[in-house]
Amino acid sequence: MNLVFKNIALLILMVLLPAVLAGQNTPQFDQLKQRFENDFVFKSDFTHEYNDTFTGDQQVTTGVIWVGKEQYKMRSGESIMLVDSEISRVFDNNKNRVIISDYVEEEDDFAPSRMLQGVDDSYNVEEYQDEEGGTVIELTSDDPFSIFLNVSIFLNASGTPTRIVAIDQVENELITHFSNGEFIQRAPEIFQFEYPEDAEVIDLRHDS
Repeated sequence: MNLVFKNIALLILMVLLPAVLAGQNTPQFDQLKQRFENDFVFKSDFTHEYNDTFTGDQQVTTGVIWVGKEQYKMRSGESIMLVDSEISRVFDNNKNRVIISDYVEEEDDFAPSRMLQGVDDSYNVEEYQDEEGGTVIELTSDDPFSIFLNVSIFLNASGTPTRIVAIDQVENELITHFSNGEFIQRAPEIFQFEYPEDAEVIDLRHDS
């Protein structure tokens, strides 16, 4: 579940690309990034599909996600994950267990900062309007070290994400659909992490 959560978050965090790309003609993309800069949080129900092109297997995950500038939280089934710039926390209700670990960006291929640093040099960004008045943002890379070859971010006419489609280096397809998505003002309780007092806590942090 950890990897599934990170895959989903990675796709969404691609909207937080560095400002160096703002020089391209991408007004809707720039406006989307500005919402996060202004401390708004994207909240949405989601359905995430991972399609393995080699085996034909498909994994489907559903839940609710909250994405802020430096944090994200996801709830799916009996699990919830909260990640910030220092700590990763995962609660599994089925096992009544919490796993806490250091959030080490250098060791996490899905870390937002590594993603942002890589995108800035290796991705080309374009956007165009679709037939329904929304916007499609296309990110492409021919860098063999990029995580994705292509990412398409679909926005509705209000500039809210409705879908993200990504193709990775081995041509697996990752699709995240959003429903009831909205940008809300950040509040402290959004990124609170709560679990039962009797839950088993496994703390893997180096200083614990």
